[in-house]
Amino acid sequence: MSISSVAEVPKPKRVNLRRPDIMEAVREEVELHYRSQIVEKLRQRGGELEAGGLKVRLAKEFGFCYGVERAIDLAYAARKVFPNQPIYILGEIIHNPEVNEQLVAMSIKFLSGPIKSASIDDLKEDDVVIIPAFGAEVATMEKLKAKGCQLVDTTCGDVMSVWKRVTQNAKESFTSIIHGKSKHEETKATSSRATSNNAGHYLVVLNIAETDYACDYIRHNGNKAEFLAKFAGAMSPDFDPDLHLASIGVANQTTMLRSETEEIQRRLRRAMVDRYGEAEIDRHYRMFDTICGATQERQDALIQLLQEPLDMMIVVGGYNSSNTSHLAEMSEERMPTFFIRNASKILSDKAILHFNLHKQEEVLAENWLPAGKLYVGITAGASCPNNLIDDTVRRLFNLRGVNVDGMIAASEAAAANS
Repeated sequence: MSISSVAEVPKPKRVNLRRPDIMEAVREEVELHYRSQIVEKLRQRGGELEAGGLKVRLAKEFGFCYGVERAIDLAYAARKVFPNQPIYILGEIIHNPEVNEQLVAMSIKFLSGPIKSASIDDLKEDDVVIIPAFGAEVATMEKLKAKGCQLVDTTCGDVMSVWKRVTQNAKESFTSIIHGKSKHEETKATSSRATSNNAGHYLVVLNIAETDYACDYIRHNGNKAEFLAKFAGAMSPDFDPDLHLASIGVANQTTMLRSETEEIQRRLRRAMVDRYGEAEIDRHYRMFDTICGATQERQDALIQLLQEPLDMMIVVGGYNSSNTSHLAEMSEERMPTFFIRNASKILSDKAILHFNLHKQEEVLAENWLPAGKLYVGITAGASCPNNLIDDTVRRLFNLRGVNVDGMIAASEAAAANS
């Protein structure tokens, strides 16, 4: 590449919003929109509340993680720093409809998704564009740089750690096998890094069944046309399983089930050993632990909560949230589970609208909250704000004729006078 062509490559204009005065104002606004005194009080009480024959227990870890909080803070800060300037965001900042609707209320325009109100082609130099927590594909980032946009990058640090791994794989001619959802924004961003040097390759596997198919091909080869058809849209351009499954590095979408990712790693390693032998494994296989810490903490906390003698579980959060969906999957294997977007889905003690993961749609359950003594667990994914959990707790006790604020105030007064 010539010196002149290097000079023509635009540098990204990244906006530093973390001024103390700005962040202090942001924290106050975010507190107002998303925090919950009831949830904080429940945490102080061991996460448990009981009255009217109903006992509710919160998971030890739930709700916003650091990465989500950082992304939201930066989006709010952008509006503070640019109060009168159009602000755009590539897509959903996180997978929670209430949070994204709040950004719309702040006149932040979405460039994709169901609430899209502008196009990336309409952007001009110095327009402010927020990069969501999932990150963005390399081609999209290059397009924004070429336009001279000012970038507010909220990409999660855990996601960027995965990018480093797949980029290194590409440099060393290892194909990245990515455990994830091929159409998910994070996985699309990650897979674009796996091919960023124009030489790397990737294959996205959704589950154990797809992994086993790939493992069988590694061991015995197979029908290439069938393989390419099966993984259409989930592999790099010009992917050749006969060539590109010879050396692999396993990565993942950070919000997948850890137990499933670990099983996928084991099966792929076993297939490579069967094909090339244990002595040669380092030349053909590598893996890194790239599950998000907050995702794992919430999964571990749910496993702990499921040890309780619960009658049912309520999972709160966005239906397109990967980490929240996995919590619902884990729970429904053990007990009746209701996955709801927010408390408005609890219509009465006789009816609840909840998301059916198998049908991928909301369904109505009747007579879901029986009378008498009941023990209910509640959890939420890393993209769910505490105010939605607050609303859910209040709604449940309201159905039993209990005012949560009054009950906690009376309990605190009694404790102070004792």
